[in-house]
Amino acid sequence: MANISASQVKELREKTSVGMMDAKKALVAADGDFDKAIAFLREKGIAKAAKKDGNVAANGLAQVAVHNNDAAIVEINSETDFVSTNDTFNDLVDMVTDVIAIKKPNSMEGALALPTPKGTINDAIIETTQITGEKVSLRRFEVVNKDDNQNFGFYLHNGGLIAALVVVEGADEATAKDVAMHVAATNPEFLDKDQISSDRLAEEKERLTQEALKEGKPANIVEKMVDGRMHKYLAEICLVDQPFVKDPDQTVGQYVASKNGTIKSFVRYEVGEGIEKVAKSFEDEVRSQLK
Repeated sequence: MANISASQVKELREKTSVGMMDAKKALVAADGDFDKAIAFLREKGIAKAAKKDGNVAANGLAQVAVHNNDAAIVEINSETDFVSTNDTFNDLVDMVTDVIAIKKPNSMEGALALPTPKGTINDAIIETTQITGEKVSLRRFEVVNKDDNQNFGFYLHNGGLIAALVVVEGADEATAKDVAMHVAATNPEFLDKDQISSDRLAEEKERLTQEALKEGKPANIVEKMVDGRMHKYLAEICLVDQPFVKDPDQTVGQYVASKNGTIKSFVRYEVGEGIEKVAKSFEDEVRSQLK
């Protein structure tokens, strides 16, 4: 068996970011061969990640990266918010978002296979799982493109618990960022009325009509009431019709128009939305980090 020195352990730790004992065990198992030790750690990481496949990862971060006319918005999850504030996890999120924005994959499988300084994105996720001791996963991403006469604007709330990415045409980046902040705050469902299905509009109009009729109003009054309530409904779910958070006296659409622009698209990610979370006490979270 090779005699493993402290300097070898230190070098392997610097290359892989694993703990001291894991680095030493890998070098012992590889008889001092660095390449074999790294392969050993990777196999160990894959096995560890596989064991955690059933764990719920509902914390994490969302991030946005912009490269010329391409941008990406990404959500990467962890099991606890302890890990989501860890430098290793943050570095992974930044790196993955950059690579996706540059390479523009069109599927999750394609994204996970993209090359990075740490192998593929999937390899980097496995390594982070090994280092943090938690399930880490790339949950979703979207690549957004713009034309030369358009601008991106993005906003991260609470360091990335909510991320919003907006494209505007005609208006400047500052305007686009203002809209992204609004999107992060209000969570609109649609850009405008044209994106809502006719069935949904018809169902909502019928519901409001029946509601008004039950109030005993005459038909001509009911029609006006329904028109007013439909306008309020659209203002709740359509970005361009919402009162602008920085100036509620105008809609978001009016604000952007005042800057000689129009909104072309938006994407909003809120970390963990739609994931059924497992209740865990603060004590349990601390204990899980000590395992």
